[in-house]
Amino acid sequence: MDSLPPSLHHAVANIKYYTKDFLSVIAGCVWQPQSKLKINGRMFKIVKVLGEGGFSFVYLAQDEVSGKEFAMKTIRCPAGADDVEVALREVAAHRRFKHPNIIRLYDSAVLQDSDGEGKIVYLFLPIYKRGNLQDAINTYTQTGERFAERHLLRLFKGTCEAVRAMHTHRSQRSSSGPSSSIQPPPRLGNDDDREETDMFPHPEGDSEGGYSYGPGKSAPDGMRVPLVTRRPPDDDEVIFDGDEDAAPNGLGELVPYAHRDLKPGNIMIADDGTTPILMDLGSCMKARIPIENRSQALLQQDIAAEHSTMAYRAPELFDVKTGTTLDEKVDIWSLGCVLFALAYLRSPFETTQTTEQGGSIALAVLNAQYKHPTSSYSQGLKALIDSMLKINPQERPDIQQVNPLQCSLPLY
Repeated sequence: MDSLPPSLHHAVANIKYYTKDFLSVIAGCVWQPQSKLKINGRMFKIVKVLGEGGFSFVYLAQDEVSGKEFAMKTIRCPAGADDVEVALREVAAHRRFKHPNIIRLYDSAVLQDSDGEGKIVYLFLPIYKRGNLQDAINTYTQTGERFAERHLLRLFKGTCEAVRAMHTHRSQRSSSGPSSSIQPPPRLGNDDDREETDMFPHPEGDSEGGYSYGPGKSAPDGMRVPLVTRRPPDDDEVIFDGDEDAAPNGLGELVPYAHRDLKPGNIMIADDGTTPILMDLGSCMKARIPIENRSQALLQQDIAAEHSTMAYRAPELFDVKTGTTLDEKVDIWSLGCVLFALAYLRSPFETTQTTEQGGSIALAVLNAQYKHPTSSYSQGLKALIDSMLKINPQERPDIQQVNPLQCSLPLY
C-alpha cells in the first residue's frame, strides 16, 4: 500500500478503520459481552451502537463508577496529526459555542488505537432518549400523523436560536497566541447535577481544543497522549479554521460560523419534547469564504460533498463560482429545507422523481424545484419556507430576519 498515491492511501486507510469498527459492532451484537474502555482514568462500559456516519461511530457508554450514561463519539484518525487536527476542530467548535440549543461537550480525549495504527478522538456527549427530528419524522411517516404547526414552529424557533449563536459569533484572538486564553471545557454535569462534576480529570487544554494529556504530563495510570502540532493551511486552502474563544459580553470582532450540515437528523429533541438541540459540529466552519480561483471553488465543493447532506445542501455549494463569497446564507437554505421536512415529512428535494425515478437531487436544488403538498398549514408557514429557499443567497433573509412568529399560530 506504500506505493499508492497519498490521497488514495488515506482513503484506503479510512476504509480499513471503518470496516474494523463495523465488524466489531457486528461481532459484539452476535456474541461478545459488553466491552470496556479506559479513558482519562475512568472505565466505561460500551453498551451498544447508537449511530454511525462518515468514519465515526457513536456508542452508548456507561461510567462504571457512577452508572451515568453518555453518547461516546469515536473518530478514527489513521493519517496521524492531520486527521487528529481536523477531528479536534469539532472539539474546538463545542468550546466556541455555549448555547442551550447547542449540544454540550462533557469531555474529550485523544488515544492511540489499541492496534497501534493511528489515533482515535473521543467525544463524550449527553444522551437524548427522544432521539432526533428525523426519528420523529420517520415515526409520523409510518403512522400517517403530522406535527402540529405550533409544535413544529417551536422546534424550528429553537433551532434558529442555535444557528443565530453561530452566525453572530464574536471572537478575539489574544496577542500572545490562541492557547493563552483557552480554558478547559465545563466539568461534566450542570448546576443541578453536582454529582457528575468530578467525573473526569481535566488537565490543561492544548491549542487545538483537545483536553487530554500531552507529552510530559502525567495521565492516570501512565497514559500518554501526544499533543497535535498545528499545520498552517496552504494559501489557497480554507477548511475548518479558527480557534478563537468567544469574547466576553458580546464584544470583539464579528466572525460568523456556518454549521454547513443542518438537517433533521442533526437536531436532537430534549427530554421535555419541545427543545431542539443542534448537534454534529464536525462540519462547522467560518462562514465567509472568498472564492478567488477555481482551485478554491473545487476545494469548497469537495468539502460540501463530504460534510453537507445533499438534500439539505444550498445550491451555491453544488457549483461554487469563482469571484463570489460563500457565507452563512448556506445555513438559511438548509433551515428552509428543515422546516419543509418538519411540515411534510421529507426534504423539498426528496421526491418520487428524485429518489425512485432516476431524477437528480442536485438539479432539483439548483433550480429550486419543489412544491408544497396539500396541507392545513398556514400561509405564513409556507411563506417562511419560500423566503429561505431562494436560489440567490442575497435574496434569503439573514438569521435575524427568520421569524417563525410571522406565521398565523402563536408558539405558546
